[in-house]
Amino acid sequence: MNRRAFLTGLLRLTAWLSLPVAHAIGVALGWLLWRIPNPVRRIAARNLVLAFPERSAGDRDRLLRANLMETGKLLLELGPLWLWPDARVLALVQGSVAGEEGLVAAAWQRRGAILLTPHLGAWEMAGLYYSSRHPLTILYRPSRLGLDELSVQGRGRLGGKVVATDARGVRTLLTSLRDGEILGILPDQDPGDEGGVFAPFFGISASTMTLVSRLALKTGAPVFLTWAERLPRGRGYALHLRALPEVTAAASLEASAAALNRGVEAAIRTLPAQYLWVYKRFKTRPPGEAKLY
Repeated sequence: MNRRAFLTGLLRLTAWLSLPVAHAIGVALGWLLWRIPNPVRRIAARNLVLAFPERSAGDRDRLLRANLMETGKLLLELGPLWLWPDARVLALVQGSVAGEEGLVAAAWQRRGAILLTPHLGAWEMAGLYYSSRHPLTILYRPSRLGLDELSVQGRGRLGGKVVATDARGVRTLLTSLRDGEILGILPDQDPGDEGGVFAPFFGISASTMTLVSRLALKTGAPVFLTWAERLPRGRGYALHLRALPEVTAAASLEASAAALNRGVEAAIRTLPAQYLWVYKRFKTRPPGEAKLY
């Protein structure tokens, strides 16, 4: 059995689980990741040292354990979120979304908007919720795991239009924005040596995508940031939404990218255990700086 078939089968298997059971298994998986030395734990631990140098070693270890358990939940919830019936998925959102009025107004007036969904909490849930309520074009980076077909189908099944991070996808984004639609973009991926500028993120120069800032500065579209907080014991998700006017009002591309990172960082500080610390966010370094991993 090839890797693609195995992972697809695993996702379909987890879709048979209730969310409390899926999250409980994820907690067990995360505990093993915390107890047994492995590359995932090493990367997360390094990121926590970089991001929270003011915390004690014991405090960071407790955060590391909680974070790896949340990462386990993240893996186990993908099957339910991508494959459950639409109504069952949407019923997982608990309460109303504070601050959604601004996004609703932008959609109603067809001014267009950019919706940032960083790797915080259950970003797949956030994308599904907003695509069920607004015309949403979602940008994604093709995966090396061979799950693109399943992930595109899962992310777009509630009305979202899913496009890849290539020239055609970027053109589609600009067209959708000019047509008054909403764009869904993950803003905290390392773009590498090209396509980014360095901006502070947790006090560290981080290679930051310029796509969001270029679109916002070019069109004047409002920028919002959202995340789906994972509630305890599989009770569902609480969605949060904030406006980031500084990204659009900035005087330069660099200032806009810095405002974007400040917004993402502020959101993460409200829920640090649910950020994707297992990702090498600081991999690309400014010229002359030593590697951090």
